[in-house]
Amino acid sequence: MIEGHGDDIYRYGELRCNFSSNISPLIDTRELRNHLARHLALVNHYPEPSARSLELLIADEHDISPDEVLVTSGATDAIYLVAQTLRNEGSFAVKRPTFSEYADACRMFGYEETPKGGAVRWLCNPNNPTGEVRADEAVEILSRRHRWLVIDQSYEDSTCRKMLSPSRAIGMRNVIQIHSMTKRFGIPGLRLGYITAPAPVIGRLRANHRPWAVNALAIEAGHWLLTHPNPNEDVYMTAVLNEARILAGRLRGIFGIHVYPTETNFMLCSIRQSSAAELKKYLLENHQFLIRDASNFEGLKDCHFRVAAQHPDDNNELVEAIYTFTRQKHG
Repeated sequence: MIEGHGDDIYRYGELRCNFSSNISPLIDTRELRNHLARHLALVNHYPEPSARSLELLIADEHDISPDEVLVTSGATDAIYLVAQTLRNEGSFAVKRPTFSEYADACRMFGYEETPKGGAVRWLCNPNNPTGEVRADEAVEILSRRHRWLVIDQSYEDSTCRKMLSPSRAIGMRNVIQIHSMTKRFGIPGLRLGYITAPAPVIGRLRANHRPWAVNALAIEAGHWLLTHPNPNEDVYMTAVLNEARILAGRLRGIFGIHVYPTETNFMLCSIRQSSAAELKKYLLENHQFLIRDASNFEGLKDCHFRVAAQHPDDNNELVEAIYTFTRQKHG
């Protein structure tokens, strides 16, 4: 799905607040941007063919072997690389609603979808767009039911729930994890992610990965971020998760709005007697707010939308705007 993802801010003019993006608004990237501004000469040279130096840092952070890490140009690059590498498995399974690229990537490489048994099982954990988190025990059960379990943990830093560690997943032998530095550090424009898996699996993936896949500024950003840890990272996430709980509670208080349970900073909602597209249009035209029309997630309907918590004042204004819209609809 090239069109129709969240954060389609490029389609619109100036916005007051972007609720469609799941990136935390509390992530401060000013120091990183200043660092990259001092290293713009990197664009005059080829990057490392395989971002090996960054893989060494990631391996050290997770206490695993560098041969168990592969850096990619964002999580989506990793998704298509995994689908390509496992294409001879022939079948896949995925529970919806979830991120559309798993099915799109598998279809591109000739897989057939099966309702339950697929050789390759895809899991988004925490799940987008619902915010649901699967416990380690449930993940282990899934790994025993399928030849391969591919876990997209792009939102692992957007929840307080304990996530399956790379070292534990590697020990399970048939689990491939996808991670997103984009989400963790708030740098979606740079496209930076990585895969962790047993060394033989990483070797297969690396054989299919194109050289110079990750640009020089993204690699430099990864170096700087991992060597300059933010001591307030957990504090920021706790704060935004608290805002998400408050926002969900206030939205639930609006007649005609249903909010699904979530354990992340974003939440799936539905609206009665209207559509997500109509609500999105109203918010854009009257408040310069952007939400995610979630109707194009397979398994959802035209009433579904997704929002991510922002700063408290912006969240309050969103609630008031949606309340006004629903009052107009219900009289």
